[in-house]
Amino acid sequence: MTAEDERTGLPASLATAWGLRERPAKGPKPGLTLDRIVDTAVRVAAADGVGAVSMGRVAKELGVSPMSLYRYVGAKDELYVLMQEAVMPAPPAPPEPGGGWHAGLSRWARAQRAVFLDNLWILRIPTSGPPASPRSVAWMEQGLAALDGTGLDEGAKLGVLVLVGGFVRNEAMLMSDLDAAIVAGGHTSAEVMTRYRRTLTALTDRDSHPAVTRLLDSGVLERPEGGADDDFEFGLGCVLDGVEALIARQRDSGEADAS
Repeated sequence: MTAEDERTGLPASLATAWGLRERPAKGPKPGLTLDRIVDTAVRVAAADGVGAVSMGRVAKELGVSPMSLYRYVGAKDELYVLMQEAVMPAPPAPPEPGGGWHAGLSRWARAQRAVFLDNLWILRIPTSGPPASPRSVAWMEQGLAALDGTGLDEGAKLGVLVLVGGFVRNEAMLMSDLDAAIVAGGHTSAEVMTRYRRTLTALTDRDSHPAVTRLLDSGVLERPEGGADDDFEFGLGCVLDGVEALIARQRDSGEADAS
């Protein structure tokens, strides 16, 4: 381990991603590089899911022995991080000056959701630690910067980022799971909702489930669906309304302390 590795606490592969180490020279098989390993792992994940990614599978796709990969990547968890780094674009540009935190954080959330929907396998990668790759730290920087001028302290800003990011990830995973189930069942979304409405109607009544009955009577489940984007925007709006209330409470508290 180099002195730089000790200072940052990063494994060699991530130190390489940050430009803190030179990339290893080509391995025993001509053309074997860290980039090829990561790109191959991404292709496997995109085709067969992240559960199919292993050192053995990637090595087989590359035509090398599994042990030869460890010269470049120390463990599968490292490979996961590098895979996310490979498909994660730079964060969106901040809004124009004066756009405010709401516009900045909304843009941040929508852009993150787009990455997830384009690479659903990312949602299946276990979280093994806080952001430490170049792109993930860039996204954290952009999200925190969006909250500048709100009066929130740094801990609250980080909490807001975890809250909004968690909502985005959960919504993307839920929608992808529902879509997969609908496709596997061979039905359209409208057919699934119609069947669900009939099931609820048969299982509930006004005395035992008055709230569910009001939902059924409202016709919401029969209306043409607005789509996943509408559901996302509704949820994001609710989350950001909560952040706005937090900011207002912090501002009112500061004004009260000053008086």
